[in-house]
Amino acid sequence: MTAGDPAFLTRKEKLIQLGALGCLLVLAGLTLAGPSGLLSWSENLSTLKQRQAEISALSKERNELKNRVALLNPDHVDPDLAGELIRKNLNVVHPDEVVIEVN
Repeated sequence: MTAGDPAFLTRKEKLIQLGALGCLLVLAGLTLAGPSGLLSWSENLSTLKQRQAEISALSKERNELKNRVALLNPDHVDPDLAGELIRKNLNVVHPDEVVIEVN
């Protein structure tokens, strides 16, 4: 083998090729086992489904609170809700009313 022979590789070229191979192996490993790799794909899907369920529950709660805030608007307060809140928070009852607590 001579220096002009294409099969002859210098030590520097061998190190460069080994380094490139090492980088490719690391990338392949991350593709399979990394945080966003193929092995964690099903875990990410289940987490996504859980988050979507949480979002729908929180959206429902937010809509209920929006409705309650709209009913308490100072310009047009819902009399039933105002009466309920007064009775609940201030313990105000008319003499002819009967209070029934539901546990």
